[in-house]
Amino acid sequence: MKVRDSVIAIIDYFYPPFKRFLPLQTFRYAVCGGGNVLLDILLFYISFNFILQKQPLNLGILTLKGYNGALLMAFCVTFPLGFLLSKYIVFQGSYLRGRIQLFRYGLIVAINLLLNYVLLNVMVQYLHFYPTLSKIFATAIIVTFSYLSQKHFTFRQSGSTSEATDN
Repeated sequence: MKVRDSVIAIIDYFYPPFKRFLPLQTFRYAVCGGGNVLLDILLFYISFNFILQKQPLNLGILTLKGYNGALLMAFCVTFPLGFLLSKYIVFQGSYLRGRIQLFRYGLIVAINLLLNYVLLNVMVQYLHFYPTLSKIFATAIIVTFSYLSQKHFTFRQSGSTSEATDN
């Protein structure tokens, strides 16, 4: 059994209680995306508080505030993981080539990253929120846009339905 099949089987095992009000594809997205978001927040917290110790990240030609450096560090892990989960678990029926999907995914994630950056900086610098709490709020705002854009743009499926099947 492939890793992909195992992950799908585990996710689908928990689907029956949600079946009445949530399509399978949306449930898979919620589980995969939710897991990736939790990992992103955990990596952000660890990067900001323990790796960077709340200090700026000097990249040579550019110095980032600690929370922006932590955002970048978490992004380096969750970007590829999010793409793989979306491509192989959530949106399996897409007719688009992998490189097109990756380009579109990168485009949407870049928009999300920009929104995340702006929201994070506004909340920390102007509203004086704690960085990790700001990251959680920013992520909550971006989730709906992300799902709809990935479903209808990045991993578009042919035909009238975009519902995942039990491949």
